[in-house]
Amino acid sequence: MRATLHPAGTVHRLIIDGVSLRNNLLGDPTARVVDVYVPAGHDGTGLPLLVDLVGFTAGGPAHTNWKGFGENVPERLDRLIGSGAMPPVVVAFPDCFTRLGGNQYINSAAMGNWEDFLIDEMLPAVEGRFGCGGQGKRGVFGKSSGGYGTHVHAMRRSDIWSAAASHSGDAGFEQLYLPEFPGVLRALAEHDLSIEVWMKAFEAKPKKSDSDTLVIMILAQAATFDPDPQAFLGLRLPVDLETCELIEERWANWLAWDPAQLAQTHGHNLAKLKAVYFDCGTKDQYNILYGSRRVHRTLDRLGIAHRYEEFDDNHSAVDYRMDVSLPFLAQALS
Repeated sequence: MRATLHPAGTVHRLIIDGVSLRNNLLGDPTARVVDVYVPAGHDGTGLPLLVDLVGFTAGGPAHTNWKGFGENVPERLDRLIGSGAMPPVVVAFPDCFTRLGGNQYINSAAMGNWEDFLIDEMLPAVEGRFGCGGQGKRGVFGKSSGGYGTHVHAMRRSDIWSAAASHSGDAGFEQLYLPEFPGVLRALAEHDLSIEVWMKAFEAKPKKSDSDTLVIMILAQAATFDPDPQAFLGLRLPVDLETCELIEERWANWLAWDPAQLAQTHGHNLAKLKAVYFDCGTKDQYNILYGSRRVHRTLDRLGIAHRYEEFDDNHSAVDYRMDVSLPFLAQALS
C-alpha cells in the first residue's frame, strides 16, 4: 500500500562504473547502483537535481525501498511535490556502501575516491541522462554520515553545489569519536589487539551486534580520515592500542576533516550557495549537537547566511526532518 495518494514519480536505476573507485584498499566493487527519482508528469528536463547521501550502514537504495509504517523518500517526494509544498525536483540516490559499513563521501586512499566519484562520474551520468541539474541547480542533502558528507561537500566544493541540507551531520569530533575509542580497544583486546583478526571474525559472524557496528564505524572513520596504505585494509587508529593515549599527529589528521574545524577555514565558501540548512536533535546520543552549535557559531561570526535548527529528538529515525529541508532546497534551486 502506497503511503500517499498523490501521483507517483518514477524511480529509474542506473549502474555507473566508478573509475575513481578503482584500487580502493577494501576491494569494494566499482560498479555502483544509482537510483534516480523523477516526479510525476516530468521527464527530468530542466529540473533541479538533489543528491541524497545516506547515513552509516546504508546505501542510497535503502531510501527507495518499501518502508513500513511510513514513507520511503520517493513517496515523501510524491506527497511534498503533489501537495504543492515544494517544486518538482529530480533526486539521485547513489549506493556508496563499503566493506566497512558506510561512507563519509570524501577521497581516501583506503575507502576510494568517493568525492571524485560523486562529482566527476555520478553527476554527469545523471544530468546527461535526465537533463536535470547543472550549474546553479544542484543540491546535496543527507543525515548522520550523509549529513557529514553534505557539510564537507558544501564547504569544499561550492563550485559544484548550490544548496545543502545536513541532518545531524557528524561534527565536533572530540565529543563524537573520542568517547568511543576505549570500547573499540576492549573489542580488539578479545582479538589479540589486531584489527585484522577482529575484521575477519566480524565478517565471519552470521549476526552482527550493536557493539560490532560501533567498532566498524570507528574503523570506517579511521580509513577515511587517516588511512595507512601499508596496513591491513589501510586501517590504523589514532590511539595507542594498550593505553588509549592519543597519537597527536594521527588525531590531527582526523580533526582536519571535522566540520567544526572546516567551518573556520572553509566556511566562507558557503556564501556562494543559494541555501544552507542544518539541524540536530537536542538529545543526540552521539553528542553531535555540540559540534553543530560550533559550526553555527562560526558561520554566524563569518556572516554566512544559513538556517540552523534544533529539535526535540535524538539521532535515530528522524527522516521526518526532510519535510523541512527538501522544500527549502527545492525552492532555493527552482
